[in-house]
Amino acid sequence: MKDKAIESLIKAERARQKKVINLIASENYVSKDVLDALGSELTNKYAEGYPGARYYGGNEIMDKVENLAKERALKAFGLSKNGWAVNVQPLSGSPANVAVYLGLVKPGGKIMGMSLDHGGHLTHGHKVSITGKMWQQVPYGVDEKTEKINYEELKKKAVAEKPDIIVAGFTAYPRKIEWKKFREIADACGAYLMVDMSHIGGLVAGKAYPSPFPYADIVTTTVHKTLRGPRAAMIFSKIDERDIPKKIDKAVFPGMQGGPHLNQIAAVAVTLKEAMEPSFKTYAKQVIKNAQTLATELKKRGWRIISGGTDSHLILVDTWMEGKGIGGKEASDRLEKAGIIVNKNTIPFDKRSPVDPSGIRLGAAAETTRGKTEKDFVKIAEKIDNILRA
Repeated sequence: MKDKAIESLIKAERARQKKVINLIASENYVSKDVLDALGSELTNKYAEGYPGARYYGGNEIMDKVENLAKERALKAFGLSKNGWAVNVQPLSGSPANVAVYLGLVKPGGKIMGMSLDHGGHLTHGHKVSITGKMWQQVPYGVDEKTEKINYEELKKKAVAEKPDIIVAGFTAYPRKIEWKKFREIADACGAYLMVDMSHIGGLVAGKAYPSPFPYADIVTTTVHKTLRGPRAAMIFSKIDERDIPKKIDKAVFPGMQGGPHLNQIAAVAVTLKEAMEPSFKTYAKQVIKNAQTLATELKKRGWRIISGGTDSHLILVDTWMEGKGIGGKEASDRLEKAGIIVNKNTIPFDKRSPVDPSGIRLGAAAETTRGKTEKDFVKIAEKIDNILRA
């Protein structure tokens, strides 16, 4: 590389990634094939529009790339092209979610999403996000005692508030989500059911976590978490008389974005091919085993695990424990100094500031990609305990 300053920074980041234990729940490591696609000549092409309907010439090959990504997306999740459509153009998860609302909910309409401090995402209607400025959030959370979703209470609120869309799928909720119950709740109040499976998409593709597709109207997902791909997103929508796919496509382009990043879409296609390999199912199951081992071992050592455990790749740990431990920021800082990367995180009903919350969020996906198994995560738990109690 002629630009030695950037080359030096890339080398430094490569070295940093190799020497740390990465427990960021929203990160993973891509294959060389994914990197090759991202850095390919596809970067040079502008392809505004959709396959067969571009606004620029010279897109014959780009059409093939995008169509291949779409075919693989449906196949990876076991979907029929007659029952589902997919848009692979969203640049990331946040614009994908915004595009869904833009296509299906009138400005000022109601989005029923989990509150941020209970495990939801900014784009599920939080007031600081455009989703909370253009639409009204009807927030829901977890039960204070169980720290799990109370579906009966959720249904009562949905029937009373009559939201336009209900969002299921979260960024810091470790338990299995009962998709069927969400479907029943959406039907009871006449709402669309949107599932944001950004965190668990790879676990669903690997058949290690229940699929939301039999119950959802729309499913969004990022590609860079458990799917182990580039920073990108996809929107799946059910094909029926409501014409959801057409509304979604118009919201993505021209509603939200201009020309798609075809190098990124090609990398998504590579990721989806990898996700259909038998080894990926083994990987997805191992991710959950490793996360459960980490949760169990930390619990044994006296740390409070939110909801008592995990059914997925992520864990929420109460490090503050009502003043008996340390704050989430200090915990994160201490661990990073020792080469373990996590993120500070609020816990349900947190009395501390999001800047220095009561907990940390841990994820098992990245280190599982590196080949770690349960025995390794026992050692990781021991290291975390020693560092936080030092």
